[in-house]
Amino acid sequence: MRRKQVFKKYHKPDIEYGSVVLSRFINYVMKDGKKSTAERVVYGALEKIKKDSKLSPIQVFEKAIENISPLVEVTSRRVGGANYQVPREVRPARRFMLSARWIIDAAHKKKGKGMAEKLAEELLAAYKNEGAAMKKKLDMHRMAEANRAFAHFAR
Repeated sequence: MRRKQVFKKYHKPDIEYGSVVLSRFINYVMKDGKKSTAERVVYGALEKIKKDSKLSPIQVFEKAIENISPLVEVTSRRVGGANYQVPREVRPARRFMLSARWIIDAAHKKKGKGMAEKLAEELLAAYKNEGAAMKKKLDMHRMAEANRAFAHFAR
């Protein structure tokens, strides 16, 4: 039986930098439909990056997303009564979604500062290949490497 066809979504670029990737990231930050609040948080974080590191904030953001993006993940597959963790390559859309989610979650888990400040710190850490989001990526890669023996179960 065929699955329903999923059409590709086209996103509008953000207002300030003209980046589609940044507008999608803002949508991930958004809670309860409060887009203006999400924009204020993300643009605040980018301003803080610009002020603190003297780097181009959009380049830092894109490099951070690229660094955190996982290449492989494990999916559960049932074969002959046993469940195996099968390593698979991650599709580009999911790659972005996972990296954005990990960066936002890592920023949320920090304590004692405003969200814009925490997000700026996490983006800079990801830019330098450090931080909680990077640890999450490395754990996922380690898991895929450990289960490489089951790669032949992939469809």
